[in-house]
Amino acid sequence: MSEKPAGKRFTLVQRLIASYAAVVIFSMAATGFSIFGLYSLNGIVRDIAQNDYAFMRSAEGLRESIEAQKRSAAKYSVLKSDEFKGVYYRRRQEFLERIGELKKTGSCPLLDTLIKNYGHFSSRAEDMFAGRTSDISLLKESADRVDSSIEALYTQRQNILNAKLRNADNERERTVKWTVLLSCSGFLLALCVTILFVITISSSIRKLKRATHFIAQGNFDFDPRIPPGDEIGDLALDFTRMAARLKVLEQMSLDASPLTRLPGNIAIERVLTKKLQSGETFAVCYADLDNFKAYSDRYGYIRGSDLIKMTGEVIYEAVRRHADENAFVGHIGGDDFVMIISADSVDTVCRAVISDFTKRVPEFYSPEDRKRGAIEGVDRYGVERVFPLMTISIAVVMCRNGEYDSAVVIAKTAAEIKEYTKGVAGSNYFIDRRKTAR
Repeated sequence: MSEKPAGKRFTLVQRLIASYAAVVIFSMAATGFSIFGLYSLNGIVRDIAQNDYAFMRSAEGLRESIEAQKRSAAKYSVLKSDEFKGVYYRRRQEFLERIGELKKTGSCPLLDTLIKNYGHFSSRAEDMFAGRTSDISLLKESADRVDSSIEALYTQRQNILNAKLRNADNERERTVKWTVLLSCSGFLLALCVTILFVITISSSIRKLKRATHFIAQGNFDFDPRIPPGDEIGDLALDFTRMAARLKVLEQMSLDASPLTRLPGNIAIERVLTKKLQSGETFAVCYADLDNFKAYSDRYGYIRGSDLIKMTGEVIYEAVRRHADENAFVGHIGGDDFVMIISADSVDTVCRAVISDFTKRVPEFYSPEDRKRGAIEGVDRYGVERVFPLMTISIAVVMCRNGEYDSAVVIAKTAAEIKEYTKGVAGSNYFIDRRKTAR
């Protein structure tokens, strides 16, 4: 099971943030465009209300005013009543005020023509009031020219108003179109992101579920094939690492001693090989029980198994208390154990093992044998002998960088030291400080 190199991909959180940031940008763009369009439409409406409608109302007032002035002047020419003259001047003042209002909106040739034509009309009316003429046709003719000028000015402004209204319609349609387009784009983007996200998560979960099923069946080499680079990929990578670790643990469990539950020969060789490859200095301690065969012959294999189990517990606890976290304890088989520890903790660990073992081993003998301090038995050569209470011997091999190239060489050296150590009475340990060439 190999680990794939991590690709340059966005994490799920980064993808979600980027996607929803795009959605927010589209939504904000739609909102901004709507606000801008409404503001533009509001400006057009305000301009129409303040200028165009006011101008056209003024133009309508001019038309009504010139008509009233014409009628008043005509009636005065017939009836000679100052009342009609007063009406004329009041409407004339009103006309001039409206002309002043139109000038505020800006000058144009048609407005200049209107002012000029109204000047002619006023001259005809003054001639009539002064009695210099009584020809109403001239007054009517000049009033018609003024009315024509007002109509032209009104028509021009109407055309300007129509253009503004068309512009307002176009602005409204453009605002609605872009607002709808941006809003729909944001919605579709959010929908696509959600669908893609759900599909990605669902697919990865199905793959992980399938991998869990295979691993549960013991297939620790199954690869879920999820691309790395995001949280799901990291989870899949951790999943494959977990499967690899489970495979190692399973192998160690199968290799472990059923009696002491300590790792067996495969695990011991693997740890030794790894230590040798790392180049670090470490110590290998081989522990062996003295006179175990005689004990087993006298008390039976069940009591012998209990004693081996106790020995494993003593060694494991001593290493746990006095060595570092990288220390290792293994059970080679029978009454043989191995400790792989740091070089500076050898003396402390070995003394603790011997001390604890010496305290507990008398419990496995009968009161009579404990009192006598020995048991009778037959040695490996079939000769009857008296054997002292069981002791433990520990052969220590110091492994420095370059001194040993394999676990086999270390085991051979330890066997030589163990033979010497077992020849010394009582529980003891011996450290081989010789340098061995590769």
